[in-house]
Amino acid sequence: MYNYRLLEKLLFSSGVRLNRSRLTAALRKKTILITGASSGIGERLAYRLAELPVHLILVARREDKLLVMKQEMEKLSARVSIYGADLRDADEREGLLSFIHRLPDGLDIVVSNAGLSINRSIMDSLDRKHDFTRTMAINYVAPVELLLSLIPLLRRAQGHIINISTINTSIVPLPKWAAYQASKSAFDIWLRSASPELRVSGIATTSIYLPLVRTPMIEPTAAYRSVPAMSPDHVADIIAKSLYTRRRSWMPWWLPLGQLASVLFRATLERFAERRLRGRGR
Repeated sequence: MYNYRLLEKLLFSSGVRLNRSRLTAALRKKTILITGASSGIGERLAYRLAELPVHLILVARREDKLLVMKQEMEKLSARVSIYGADLRDADEREGLLSFIHRLPDGLDIVVSNAGLSINRSIMDSLDRKHDFTRTMAINYVAPVELLLSLIPLLRRAQGHIINISTINTSIVPLPKWAAYQASKSAFDIWLRSASPELRVSGIATTSIYLPLVRTPMIEPTAAYRSVPAMSPDHVADIIAKSLYTRRRSWMPWWLPLGQLASVLFRATLERFAERRLRGRGR
């Protein structure tokens, strides 16, 4: 269904069976915010939902791409608003929040998808402090700041927060991914900590733990072009299904095994990583 190779079919199992009638009934006339909407997972999700009678608020840095998407989607069923913003910038975050709070119909769903990935050795990062501040800004500070402001709207609507997370928050950290893994883990822990309070207030939360996904974000890393990766269309279907099931989390079937191995064999895995780095002269 998603043009997977054999190993990818085994790792990511079968396609998602979407109940279109349940999805439509759950989302009819809802207002849905999607960050990082101009490419990859966010773009595919936006096109899935554009077939429904919803109001989509699409946010990304590339406003020109958002304009094209809006023109295409409004030929379908959705009403589409776009907002061009670099969520690493505090002023632009504030502008987005002002825009949302002026909406007459409030807000029902937040899909926190915007993110930044950096693969760089610590030794190559000694004069690149901005790698860490920028990554933390988009992967942690931005979603926290947005949600702190939007929670009253979501509480009023008995809404839903969906965080597009990563399996890296659950397993032994990998070398050269310090900025990415630390920032994604920070928001994952923040949302998991806040979730009991949010659910008591009537706000559902869903954390989606993804392996590698074949999006533009991974293209700069040559090694990833031949390894198994999920289809962004598959991920979009998983997110869409969670919008009516309101399940608390999704992860690939094998992640619990990885979590167990990370606890039982942490020292062994860390020594293995060190040997590989020495073998590569790093």
